Amino acid sequence: MRIFVVGAGQVGTTVVEALHDEHELTVIDLDPTRLDTLGNRYEIVSVEGNGASRRVLAEAGITAADLLIAATSRDEVNVVTSMFAKRLSPETKTIVRTTNVEYLELWQERELDIDFVVSTELETAHAISRIIGVPAARHTDVFAEGQVQVVEFDVVANAAGREVVGRPLRAARIPAESKVASIIRGERMILPRGDESIEPGDRVVIIGSPEAAKEWSRLMASRTRLVDEVVVVGGGQTGAAVTRLLLDQGIAVRVVEAAPDRAREVAEELPEARVFHATGTDPDFLERERIGDAGAAVFTMPDDAKNLYAATLAKLHGVSFTIAVVHDPLSAEVFDQAGIEVAVNPRTVTAEEIVRFAHDPRIRQVAMLEGDRFEVLDITVRSESALCGIVFKELPMTGSLIGAIVRDGEAIFPHGDDRLEPGDRAIIFTESARVQQVERAL
Repeated sequence: MRIFVVGAGQVGTTVVEALHDEHELTVIDLDPTRLDTLGNRYEIVSVEGNGASRRVLAEAGITAADLLIAATSRDEVNVVTSMFAKRLSPETKTIVRTTNVEYLELWQERELDIDFVVSTELETAHAISRIIGVPAARHTDVFAEGQVQVVEFDVVANAAGREVVGRPLRAARIPAESKVASIIRGERMILPRGDESIEPGDRVVIIGSPEAAKEWSRLMASRTRLVDEVVVVGGGQTGAAVTRLLLDQGIAVRVVEAAPDRAREVAEELPEARVFHATGTDPDFLERERIGDAGAAVFTMPDDAKNLYAATLAKLHGVSFTIAVVHDPLSAEVFDQAGIEVAVNPRTVTAEEIVRFAHDPRIRQVAMLEGDRFEVLDITVRSESALCGIVFKELPMTGSLIGAIVRDGEAIFPHGDDRLEPGDRAIIFTESARVQQVERAL
């Protein structure tokens, strides 16, 4: 597939990293330094120029493109780029990244000639709300219309689940309807064979039902408290989107917003939430409002330093589970070292949603883990696949693992005697470098 990527920032770079092996990529950006960096790492065509220019698009060869991804940090540039691309090449599919919910709403109302719009705020809010539902997780994604959940846990030394930690997997009491997809130990990926064990310090990837994900969260946590109230610090678009999703889940939310006008707007938009006009970094306010009683706190301000300071202060006042939005990928390690449980990068979750449109058309969803070292795919099995009809225990060991299958709309968590059938949707964990092999095999 020939793909144009407009914007070589973090989202565009993540997209290129995920797609460069399988597709012919043309990257357009105004910054020659960004283009040089990408060009030195990957085999791409670099075009220095404005992607929202008809001339630049035409000269770059947009009429031969199968897909255009407009991923700059400016919404208007992305929308105009898509409109010009459609005018010059009506058959080219277009994907637009936006940080403005209004553009998403216009697209949903069919007012924009764009094939797909990805909202950074909404994708970030979904990522955060899924983590709140599985409080010990560092990352989670939902597949198969919510029937299958992929969850990544750090195994702490005082984890509650002695029935699964430190035991050979064949003897461990693995929660029903779940599979250990991978054990990540430092830079090593360990296949979860029966004689392997989950140890403190490991990172494990689990594929299972939502109920199993919650049970794994209990086993992996050093605490058992359920999250029934969340404090959201920052009432901007992302904070409001997170609040809305949590309220829909029946979770009580307190919103802390420093700007008085914005605090008033959020209170009017979300009357079920309690909204405070405060900074979130005022110790007296935190003490007076007993912020430490909340089951979790989410920090969605646009400044990484403020999010880090506010999250650290909240932990000092008793909040045991913190999630922070991190805008600079280099900050994620700092947040981790500071003891912030989860850092969510909006650009990464946006790129993840975009990437699935460039995979094999049979792939309905993609999740990227560990900086795109690994992927989870939801892929439909072809009738001519050589793997059809073979019982799972006789499938070759390839480094990939089928954690679930969806048949006739129902999720199945297979055992050794189950078989793949044509038309099944397989939820597969694999190394990113093996995605093409998985696509060919299925």
